[in-house]
Order: sequence, then C-alpha cells, then structure tokens
Amino acid sequence: MAGLASTRLAKSVHDAGWSSFVNMLEYRAVRYGRILVKVGRFTPTSQVCSTCGVKDGPKPLSVREWTCTACHTVHDRDHNAALNVQQAAGLAVSACGAPVRPEPVLAQREETGSHGFSTGNRAA
Repeated sequence: MAGLASTRLAKSVHDAGWSSFVNMLEYRAVRYGRILVKVGRFTPTSQVCSTCGVKDGPKPLSVREWTCTACHTVHDRDHNAALNVQQAAGLAVSACGAPVRPEPVLAQREETGSHGFSTGNRAA
C-alpha cells in the first residue's frame, strides 16, 4: 500500500482505504445498534459560523482561527467544523445519562482467533 500510495495511483489507493474504513464503521454501527450519519464531502463545515449560521466564505488552510463577520464570535477552525458536522448530523451534544459504551457483544466463532485449537491438552 505504501509503495502504491507514492505513485500516480495514489488518489485511487487512498480513496480505496477511506472506503474500507467507512465500510468498517457501517457494519460496526449496525452490529452495536448505532446509526452512522455521513455528512457530504462538499459541506462547508469550516466556513459556516456554528453560532449564527452565516457562511463566511472559503479561507486558506493556514487560517486556523477566524472571527465571524456577522456575530463577531471567534472560532477555532477545527472546533467550528466539528460543531457544524454535529449539527448537520442532528446528534445530541452529550450522552446525558445514556450509556457511552455499548454492551459487550460475544465474538462470532470465526472472529475468536482460535485457529482450530482447543483450550485443552496441547502437545508441547
């Protein structure tokens, strides 16, 4: 993978890796009874004020902190984007008494990693 990622196929390799990651998130969300919400790739999460909702326009990546022209709130770029993603997904801010970790789920037989060995008498 590392060798392919440094060739002209790099974008395809990285896209395939991201796709695999998203697929893992999807099946694990189903397994644990959770909902995976995807926010669109071109949603301008770092350009919209999370306080008043005004789109302030694109900024270079070197701008890590900015002030909203409408409400004058100072935003950290990443924190503001995270708040906008959370809002776009329609999720609650805190767990508020809900369990944070899912209940343990027993591993499926093929996931146990036993490789056919029993826990009994093994030849040494």
